[in-house]
Amino acid sequence: MLSTEALKPPQPEYALGSILVVEDEDTIRETIGLALQEEGYDILLAEDGYSALSIAHRAIPIDLIILDIMLPYINGLDFCRMLRHEGNSVPVLMLSAKGSESDRIVGLEVGADDYLTKPFGMGELVARCRALMRRRRFDLQVQGNVLKFGDISMYPQECRVMVRGEEISLSPKEFRILELFMEHPRRVWSREQLLEKIWGTDFVGDSKTVDVHIRWLREKLESDPSDPKYLLTVRGFGYRLG
Repeated sequence: MLSTEALKPPQPEYALGSILVVEDEDTIRETIGLALQEEGYDILLAEDGYSALSIAHRAIPIDLIILDIMLPYINGLDFCRMLRHEGNSVPVLMLSAKGSESDRIVGLEVGADDYLTKPFGMGELVARCRALMRRRRFDLQVQGNVLKFGDISMYPQECRVMVRGEEISLSPKEFRILELFMEHPRRVWSREQLLEKIWGTDFVGDSKTVDVHIRWLREKLESDPSDPKYLLTVRGFGYRLG
């Protein structure tokens, strides 16, 4: 049997995207995972709501979630509500044996982007995944001129950042750190991941340089740097935005 969490480790740079498949039936979960892996996607697998939520909260970028409704611990509807409440806009394709109009409406109203009734053909599922991924890429391009989180507005193409209506000055490293956080809000980044993303794999030095840059960013972003509301420390893991 394939591992519960991942068919293969996601690569830092992937061609088509990363998909999390959340399904408690082993055969269905692994069949979907293998079919999508053959299409060129990086695949993560979860068999219950708790495991899926844990994966979603990591720093691994996820571009699409395939989500069964009937799950142990946290059902698919509640899982989707939690994602949207956290501000996570990743597309969700919901799976269910219930195919009535009212069931589909409930799924869409809690935040799903598409709804597929079991049993389904694997070709249709793959086609729906492609459509959702195309829409996500288009949405990211449309929103690419400005990134917003709370009172922070970033204009990547202009290298400008506004906080509470006033422009602030950032160093190139500070700008790139903030841009990474704003592209992936509420995802936790370890010091090692930030060093690799911002400083590069050839960086030689102390990982505490990340802490220093986070402190400088807090001084520029936060109303009270000693009690940050944006750049938060996740003890034992790293940092996240919001």
